[in-house]
Amino acid sequence: MNKESINPNELFNSMQYGFSQIVTCKPGKLVFMSGQVAWDEDMNIVGAGDLEKQMKKAMDNLKIAIGSVGGSLENIVMLRIYIVDYKQEDGEIISKVLKETFGLQSPPASTWINVKGLANDAFMIEIEAEAVV
Repeated sequence: MNKESINPNELFNSMQYGFSQIVTCKPGKLVFMSGQVAWDEDMNIVGAGDLEKQMKKAMDNLKIAIGSVGGSLENIVMLRIYIVDYKQEDGEIISKVLKETFGLQSPPASTWINVKGLANDAFMIEIEAEAVV
């Protein structure tokens, strides 16, 4: 995968939060993944009431999804993260999981979106992704 993360000095340092300002990549197969939540394969919620556990499960589900088309987390170039009733302290949790998942060398670009609710009242977070494999 030929992916490059770009973080212009004229923009804020997003790397400290676990994402890049810009990601470029060479042509390949474009992959668009539906939002992943903290459900297991039997639709059981993982980490009820715990944002960090739910985010980790959603990231695990993204790993499964991208793996099913021959890719890996490294192929993900864009995330949209929907957070129910976002609070400032949620940012620390989200940043921590992003850094643990993607590292700081070439994390995907990212947008964090505060929402009033998701498809299930137990969901605290939903993450959709775009990748190039």
